[in-house]
Amino acid sequence: MQFSRSNEAQQRLHRMVPGGAHTYARGSDQYPDDMAPVLLRGEGARVLDVDGNWFVEYGMGLRSVTLGHGYQPVVDAVCRAAQQGVSFTRPSRWELDAAERFLDQVPTADMVKFAKNGSDATTAALRLARAATGRDLVAVCQDHPFFSTDDWFIGTTGMAAGIPQGHRDLTVGFRYNDLSSVEAILDRHPGQIAAVFLEPATALTEPAVGFLQGLRELADRDGFVLVFDEMITGMRWSLGGGQALYGVTPDLSTWGKALGNGFAISALAGRRELMELGGLNTDRSRAFLLSTTHGAETTGLAAYLAVNDAYRERDIVAIMEAQGEKLREGFMQVARAHGVEQHVFAAGRPSCMVFVTKDAAGEPSQAYRALFLQELLRRGVLGQSLVISAAHTDDDIQQTVEAVDGALTMYAKALGAGSTIGLLEGRPVAPAIREFARPRGLAREGAVQQQ
Repeated sequence: MQFSRSNEAQQRLHRMVPGGAHTYARGSDQYPDDMAPVLLRGEGARVLDVDGNWFVEYGMGLRSVTLGHGYQPVVDAVCRAAQQGVSFTRPSRWELDAAERFLDQVPTADMVKFAKNGSDATTAALRLARAATGRDLVAVCQDHPFFSTDDWFIGTTGMAAGIPQGHRDLTVGFRYNDLSSVEAILDRHPGQIAAVFLEPATALTEPAVGFLQGLRELADRDGFVLVFDEMITGMRWSLGGGQALYGVTPDLSTWGKALGNGFAISALAGRRELMELGGLNTDRSRAFLLSTTHGAETTGLAAYLAVNDAYRERDIVAIMEAQGEKLREGFMQVARAHGVEQHVFAAGRPSCMVFVTKDAAGEPSQAYRALFLQELLRRGVLGQSLVISAAHTDDDIQQTVEAVDGALTMYAKALGAGSTIGLLEGRPVAPAIREFARPRGLAREGAVQQQ
């Protein structure tokens, strides 16, 4: 495969768009040098780039596409909605229908409000928690990678430039599956924690017995607001999210990604007495809650309703789990055949898997990750992960397993040599959230790139 048109398009993007993409996880630094496809379209589980290359894709819109690209019933519903008007000066019937359907889908919530991205929903949850409790501090799970683009969370990451120290000081951290770490925070900051944020589960980690229940008990005792980030678990773990699967009801939960099969829609849902702090049925000081021009835009709501229909017609979660398990079995079979199963392997929940890449010493390696991605791309597979959709067919999985087989031939050579030098073309990939552009910054005239 050749990527000349993609490379030229990527250079143009870098001249006009900071980072060359609108999401850090989509950046060219996440792929081998000169092998970051710029895409034209998708069909099912496959995508076409500007060079005419077709790929089986994983990651699926950063986990947002569960039904497949261009899923016709969703596209048709969106087109019908757009033809009838996209934005009005009063609520539309779409808002009523979507709210009723969501609260039927998530019966643990009393009210819901829609928005366009997950960060707005999570920040709105924090604002409600602070308004309800009169407290300032927020506790976030340090083992979960992302909650919001807003200062209260980004200040805890390696990209905290531009965020006042006062904002950073209002966020504290705890560890997943470690109730004692939460209790320690409550002891250090008695009566000061407004909210505790976490994902109910991740691709790699399920909740330990009693952990989520313990958080619920601590919230009831201490008075903080328990918030589940269901951006990934919602409609990928189950239709009702992690709270339905694990039987623990948060005070508030935030949703996005799979709600619209890639169309822009997110949601904040939860207890009536909290949600009404942003409404008209309260005597307390009101919280400014998700008042956005585009939150009620009809096409996102229509997409959600069509996605919900698809989940009711077929067991989408079960399909993703089954296809993901086939992929895992095939991946690990060829890894064992190459004798590298301790160095590169598929891990996590079948509907949301990742691959792990380790060097000859058994340490996680960005260079070996880049080598693996390079060889997958050459064989028609585009995937920063192994996140699957219900559109992945047995043929897609078979092509992927064959690509993994070929890629592991090169991986085994690198392990044998103790290095990717001579096999990896270009620099290793780099974490998406990092303090400095190096080691994958753009080469600038007169600048010296630090390796």
